Amino acid sequence: MAPHDHAPPDIAPSPILVEELRGTLVELIHRGRAVVVDPSGGVSLSWGDPELPVYPRSSIKPLQAIPLIESGAADAFGLSDTEIALACASHGGETEHVAAVEAWLKRVGLSVNDLECGAHPPGDPVAAEALARAGKTPTAAHNNCSGKHAAMLTTALHKGEKTRGYIARTHPVQQRILGLLEQLSGSDLGAAPTGIDGCGIPVFALGLGNLALAFARFADPVRLPERRAQAIARIGKAMLAAPFFVAGSGNICTELLTLCGGEVLPKTGAAGVFAAALPGVGLGVALKIEDGSCAAAEIVMLAILARLGIIGDTRRAALNGRLKPQIYNSAGTRVGELRPAEVLANGGAPH
Repeated sequence: MAPHDHAPPDIAPSPILVEELRGTLVELIHRGRAVVVDPSGGVSLSWGDPELPVYPRSSIKPLQAIPLIESGAADAFGLSDTEIALACASHGGETEHVAAVEAWLKRVGLSVNDLECGAHPPGDPVAAEALARAGKTPTAAHNNCSGKHAAMLTTALHKGEKTRGYIARTHPVQQRILGLLEQLSGSDLGAAPTGIDGCGIPVFALGLGNLALAFARFADPVRLPERRAQAIARIGKAMLAAPFFVAGSGNICTELLTLCGGEVLPKTGAAGVFAAALPGVGLGVALKIEDGSCAAAEIVMLAILARLGIIGDTRRAALNGRLKPQIYNSAGTRVGELRPAEVLANGGAPH
């Protein structure tokens, strides 16, 4: 099936952003869209149509954490940087992640049973193997979204709202998040396509450029109301102070937070979505790989950061080949690599 066969015929195919080589042949290609936006909505760089909608998935967790701070809940319950970082996290379910979520819930008078995100094995393979070897069943605290859900519960408690059913679209917790997404992204989401995310909360489709705009305003919140700008600053500080709790061992978000010293506040999402706030240059980045490849999404994000001058030779070396990850067969022989397409370095001029 050709790309966009499901779409109207006037929509052009998205560009090839990543190539997958086996030997000397490009065996697979990954098409996608990417855009870099400033806080006023001006497009700095763009590949593909930035107006097409996308479900942002977990990429917007730092935005969803804003009500935790803005409402006063974080101060009321004395939350630390670790817990605020967990509110933004797609964590790997490692021992430290699970223990921190459990302790957070206990301190506010709740338990893992109050989480409505469901349970799944740890995303971190070492943690998953250790849990299985111990004969233990994963709980909702192992869910990569458990920190976000703990934040939603904490906000509901502080506001005197029911905690049961906090994932429903009509619950005040979700309505607050909907309102701030509309403000930050410059979108009217009343008629937007909607669905249910993997962790059970509502998900609203945004134009890719609108998603980038939300992250540009996160990167440079001076035009926002003071309380919201202060909340964003605190979230960014927490992500930088506790990068392990934003993601975990070997994760690209943890590595970028550690390596880039506040110049990049990144957040991956499912299905090939990746977004980042760039406080140093006041820009937001959002991208979507059409086939959902998260590996390709990482390559595109790193290529864009290199294009913007944020990742130079020293940082490139420290990223251990993530820009051109190698492919090995089961015998450990190198058989190929993934690489950014030439258009990422030479294209992307603003429309």
